[in-house]
Amino acid sequence: MISAQWEVAVLIPARNEEVLLARCLESVIRATDSLPATVSATIVVVSDSSTDRTAEIACSLIKACGSVLHTRAGTVGTARALAASYAIERAAGPLSNIWLANTDADCIVPRNWLSDQIDLASSGIEAVAGIVGVDSFEEHGPEVAARFLATYLIHADGTHPHIHGANLGVRADRYVEVGGWANLKTAEDHDLWARLRETGVRMLSSAQLQVITSGRRTGRAPSGFANALAAHNDAVLVV
Repeated sequence: MISAQWEVAVLIPARNEEVLLARCLESVIRATDSLPATVSATIVVVSDSSTDRTAEIACSLIKACGSVLHTRAGTVGTARALAASYAIERAAGPLSNIWLANTDADCIVPRNWLSDQIDLASSGIEAVAGIVGVDSFEEHGPEVAARFLATYLIHADGTHPHIHGANLGVRADRYVEVGGWANLKTAEDHDLWARLRETGVRMLSSAQLQVITSGRRTGRAPSGFANALAAHNDAVLVV
């Protein structure tokens, strides 16, 4: 049950995402609309080195629901950090009542994505890591879908070992305490999660929180999820 006066900021880095950004933002807006009236929400999109209509699409959809920022950093960690700093600076309440929900521009979040996170935050959880599903495997060989499902581990109790910047939430005070997103081109999510764990933050990895990401073979971040998915094309599945 949500009890605190929460402020939620959804943070989305985007680089040349004109094809997939609209579906992402439409899903995020549905999720913000599903929050209780006591929870305020904003959306922050950071267009990082985009040369297409990414920023234009974001502005047209977000309107009064948030802000669109611009950077030429070319680094996803920097873009995420910029979004977080912007949201924190404009929040009205204490950092302990601000929730930073992170996803990616090629993702679709479910309607209950934010309300479930706020329920967890209200119960005392300070950081959450969710899982991802894949929208389509059409860019991959016919064996990749089965290989992905066979190797994407979910424990019987619903916990899991996966860390995705596309589905990671953290309370703002804990985020600030550990130094926030690092200026990394890849694995910025693992880096932040590790620092949160080292400082004793109350964390939960839950398969209850799932977003759907694109199955594209070439992603925006080097050695990111797209690369890991593409590797299944050449892998030998051992069962």
